[in-house]
Amino acid sequence: MDTRTWLETLVGFDTTSRNSNLGLIETVRDHLKSQGIQAWLAHNDDGSKANLFATLPASDGGEQGGIVLSGHTDVVPVDGQKWSTDPFVLTESDGRLYGRGTCDMKGFIAASLALVPEFLAMPRKKPIHLAFSYDEEVGCVGAPVMLAELRDRGIRPDGCVVGEPTGMQVVVAHKGINLYRCCVQGKASHSSLTPRGCNAIEYAARLICRIRDVADAFKANGPYDEFYDVPYSTLTTNLIQGGIAVNTIPDRCEFSYEFRNLPGTPADAIQAEIENYIQGTLLPAMRAEYEDAQIDIRVGAQAPGLDASEAAAITQLVRALTEDRTTRKVAYGTEAGLFQALGVPTVVCGPGHIDNAHRPDEFVALDQLASCERFLRRLGQSLA
Repeated sequence: MDTRTWLETLVGFDTTSRNSNLGLIETVRDHLKSQGIQAWLAHNDDGSKANLFATLPASDGGEQGGIVLSGHTDVVPVDGQKWSTDPFVLTESDGRLYGRGTCDMKGFIAASLALVPEFLAMPRKKPIHLAFSYDEEVGCVGAPVMLAELRDRGIRPDGCVVGEPTGMQVVVAHKGINLYRCCVQGKASHSSLTPRGCNAIEYAARLICRIRDVADAFKANGPYDEFYDVPYSTLTTNLIQGGIAVNTIPDRCEFSYEFRNLPGTPADAIQAEIENYIQGTLLPAMRAEYEDAQIDIRVGAQAPGLDASEAAAITQLVRALTEDRTTRKVAYGTEAGLFQALGVPTVVCGPGHIDNAHRPDEFVALDQLASCERFLRRLGQSLA
């Protein structure tokens, strides 16, 4: 199948992160098997989702080293968005292909799969690996399951290209993403008897303000990296729930916060500052009112940032193949940092533009897919 046909097939699967991706993954697995490639799957705990990893061996049958082509199969919801077409039916208009995931990032997966017959026919000294994950859009949850299996199987690629939409330009760094859920547990009482309660919302508000103070300090003092559009680490509180009535002191408040840290600014150090405030200031004040008060924080998702070395072979190769020498760093997260943390040098480069992702009428331009095909073809040839 060509890239367009593959993209039509992939878009036809509603792989919104809340859904299973097995239909898509099994379709890819079965197609690869028909090409003589045995893919293996790494499932989530309940078996409803899976990552896929496949190796196209070198000409001599070797499976070590080589380059990974990485993409995620899940997409964000279309709920509440006004689409001009069915988001799960590929639609072509004015040189663009519309549909959920066309840009982010089924276009790259489609091009990679379309090139498989060519890859197999090339006289390559190194293998090409395909790595397709689940649940990237909800915090890069799926890829670590696959990468753990990669480590256990002793597979050691030389490099990785994550095909997130970059306009086929090279991205060498991105921020880390860290998502947390905080539950503040106080004591309920009638609001006319305020001293008999412990107001969970008010103490949650103090913690939220502290998180904002940390964010303001990064904005004012850095560290900075001017290659990013937002050149410092950021923290935000984005969801909150609490209270049951206007005349009741709330005994529970929950909120979610995130921070996106520059590579070189440890995520653990940022979280430790928040935890120190809880343990040293907030909880003692709460327990002076109610001895059983609690503040519990659990990790929602974490993915490390990427900071690719310019000296790495994969960086130099992708720069040469794209003829792109500009330094680009982005605030959004990808799975690239996870591959790098495993010891696999990684860069980000793929078709489409991030501004067209996640929005209604998401699209990828046909010329972007053509550029991606040329890049992948040249990448395969470079392994000859």
